[in-house]
Amino acid sequence: MASEETRTPTSPTVRTSAAPDARKPGGPEPGGPAARTWTTRLIVLGIVLSALNLRPAITSLGALLEEVRDGLGMSGSVAGLLTSVPPLCFAVFGVTAPRLARRFGAGAVVCAGMAAIATGLLVRPYAGGTPGFLAASALALMGIAVSNVLMPVIVKRWFPDRVGSMTGLYSMALALGTSAAAAVTVPLTGALGGNWQSGLAVWAALAAAAVLPWAPFVRDRGRASAARDAAREGAGPGETPVLRITRSRTAWALAVFFGLQATAAYITMGWMAQIFRDAGVPAGTAGLLLAVTMVMGVPLAFVIPRLATRLPRQGPIVVALGVCGLAGYAGLYVAPAAGAWAWALLLGVSNCAFPLALTMVGMRARTGAGVSQLSAFAQSTGYLISIPGPLLVGVLYQHSGGWGLPLALMVGLMVPQMVVGVLAGRDRTVEEEAAR
Repeated sequence: MASEETRTPTSPTVRTSAAPDARKPGGPEPGGPAARTWTTRLIVLGIVLSALNLRPAITSLGALLEEVRDGLGMSGSVAGLLTSVPPLCFAVFGVTAPRLARRFGAGAVVCAGMAAIATGLLVRPYAGGTPGFLAASALALMGIAVSNVLMPVIVKRWFPDRVGSMTGLYSMALALGTSAAAAVTVPLTGALGGNWQSGLAVWAALAAAAVLPWAPFVRDRGRASAARDAAREGAGPGETPVLRITRSRTAWALAVFFGLQATAAYITMGWMAQIFRDAGVPAGTAGLLLAVTMVMGVPLAFVIPRLATRLPRQGPIVVALGVCGLAGYAGLYVAPAAGAWAWALLLGVSNCAFPLALTMVGMRARTGAGVSQLSAFAQSTGYLISIPGPLLVGVLYQHSGGWGLPLALMVGLMVPQMVVGVLAGRDRTVEEEAAR
């Protein structure tokens, strides 16, 4: 499928991005090799820095959830609502990403998204009270939502012949940011005087750094790429091809798979440290265990997408990851403290369903326009499906007084995740199915 795409660094879009260099005396000609190389490297840097910022807003909060609850006077149910805010924002705001990208350009939207993340992370610890905390969190999560959707689109547009490796690089950076926030937030908070507000606000600096690589692309509206994609689908210049994505069974399977893996991931990020702390594990160790779960995605997030693109069907990978999840949840129920490191490792492997889902988004559509629509549909619908999960875990935990029922829920959800993942991994494209 990658061979059907034409690499786009030679497009007018790139020449616009490289224009400042081209205007310098003796500088490269617009669209010349040097300008294209500079632009491609800047895109890679932007992808990596953006990916690093797509989860610290969530995992840093998970590591300090007990302190935040005490500081803001939250109940268990309200804390469960707080862990449900990320998928809610991803569902609501993620669906707007393709339209915003068509109007302003993908680079400009991601740039604005990184700015929103930085602002939200800086403001939320000092917003005063639970409503202000939730509102500032929503601002940061809005920036994450649009970037979530557009990352596969940018990879498909700029690196159509390297979807697996670039998705792997992006996923690896995302996992690194996730695990780093989980691992260092507690000790960093201690180094900053034990103030949980400072421990959360410090992550705004990383998001601010991610704004810089995208700044040259703010004026890039991507019209040339949209016109080429439209031409491939038979639409007129400047028109977006109509893809009836809801007619595709693969799109629905991928959306449900995305939703169920997101449910597992956000419950893990929001509640796993608390599970260990309730079992008698010290707070610092519990944060480190969460970091181990997240850091497993660093090497595997690079390997799994590359492996997935070499297989005609991704079902075997889906099943292997699901079995690891079942074993991890069972272990948390039977011996949460005694086997803590083993369960953290197994759940870390299971959570690599996320980079696999991203890779399948790029593989299940032929064109950039198809990837954009499929990414928005699968992620928005998927995150919508995942909203009740973390909230339900909080309610079950509060009313049952233990983790037996929440863990039983997670085991029950892992089975359909494996089934729909196998269906989403079949060798077909959404364009083919939507056209029937």
